[in-house]
Amino acid sequence: MKRRVYTAEFKREAVRLSEQADVSMVQVAQELGVSDYSLYKWRKQARASGELVFPGNGKIALTAEQQENMRLKKELERVTQELGPFGLGGADSQSVTF
Repeated sequence: MKRRVYTAEFKREAVRLSEQADVSMVQVAQELGVSDYSLYKWRKQARASGELVFPGNGKIALTAEQQENMRLKKELERVTQELGPFGLGGADSQSVTF
């Protein structure tokens, strides 16, 4: 049996519908043709992530700060590799004075 993939919009709408007071979560899940466990997971994810929930393609949505941190880490890694094991472009750190 092939696993179904739901769009972010579908998940957001399912969560919104399940949060209405006049309908149970199980009823919403049945009407949408999803398992109540899936709907429960989506609700939990929505509460934990807020607007950043369900970015798609298995990727985690990042805030601007998290994106900048990731960019800086990659840049640091690149520069560290360019400078070599001693951090001075391959020069012996013992022979350099400041």
